Amino acid sequence: MFSAQEIILLVEDNPDHAELVRRGFTQHSIATRLIHLEDGASALDYLFQRGPYADPVSYPRPRIILLDLRLPKVDGLTVLQTIKTSSDLNRIPVIILTSSQAEIDMARAYDYHANSYLVKPVEFPDFVALVRTLSCYWLKWNMRPQE
Repeated sequence: MFSAQEIILLVEDNPDHAELVRRGFTQHSIATRLIHLEDGASALDYLFQRGPYADPVSYPRPRIILLDLRLPKVDGLTVLQTIKTSSDLNRIPVIILTSSQAEIDMARAYDYHANSYLVKPVEFPDFVALVRTLSCYWLKWNMRPQE
């Protein structure tokens, strides 16, 4: 269904939430390579191919980014703003995947050009359904120009 080359960068500090995302992709046999990073500083290093992520063959740019807001070291909104102001990264869709339903968080995320804002469901079946739907949309149906 999907190319094995579909790289998804998940930036999530909660290991249980990261596992739910991983299970969601696995349960629906969505062919992706999920790269999980636990803090905003590591995400920026990965995206800008710095430090331990300097090799672009081993650490290719992702097709989409799933980004939590509450992250250690560098918060998700700062990561988002940095991505969207970079001419090298700004075309990568960034989907905010957070537990925050705060209006201020939503407004700031869209002010910084988030491509989508999703609130993490509490129930596992709902979480899996969300992962399946966002995968179909962003990896199968959504069209993007060639890089």
